[in-house]
Amino acid sequence: MIINFSDYSASQRYHLMTQTIIPRPIAWVLTNSTNGNNNQNNLNLAPFSYFTAISSEPALLMLSVGKKPNGDMKDTLTNVLKNKKMVIHIAGENLADIVTQTAASLDHGDSELATVSDEVLNTVPFDGFTLPRLAQCDIAYGCELFEIKEIGDVPQTLIFVEVKQLYVSPKVTTVNDGRVKIHADSVNPLARLGASEYSGITTPFKKARPA
Repeated sequence: MIINFSDYSASQRYHLMTQTIIPRPIAWVLTNSTNGNNNQNNLNLAPFSYFTAISSEPALLMLSVGKKPNGDMKDTLTNVLKNKKMVIHIAGENLADIVTQTAASLDHGDSELATVSDEVLNTVPFDGFTLPRLAQCDIAYGCELFEIKEIGDVPQTLIFVEVKQLYVSPKVTTVNDGRVKIHADSVNPLARLGASEYSGITTPFKKARPA
């Protein structure tokens, strides 16, 4: 089957792309809806699967953010424009239900963290960073806004952030001769597929690259 994208609408292209660019990592993004009070009721949490690393010098991550169903700017974009900071988490497969819950569209200022039990999801201080991180995630990036670009007719917003701090749980790491090894099978990251489908990972394997 050959699919000519010029024959398809933007929505149809979206569904084709998200079902074929698989699996995709999920950026579970925490931002502050106020001017610095990190009370959990002020924190926004949302998942994005148009997400990737793009550079190591500077250390940049990128996520692509659309609009709310009513056409308003999404809270993540509003908040990072205001406060210039976000924490990007890599969620484990065990958090799939909660990650999905935080994709709901809420009024600006309403916290997703308030919609789930404190026993399930809570924040802890992120040493060296101004925002907290989720205690339930083994990986968290403390990021500052680097650049924003708008593309397309909608438009879609590309948010480029620079990693300032990285938290990795000791449960998923070993250190040999100063080199940190992060065990993917211990992280067991949640991945996005198409439609309402998600995935974990299989057993990692190694292949040597040619010299």
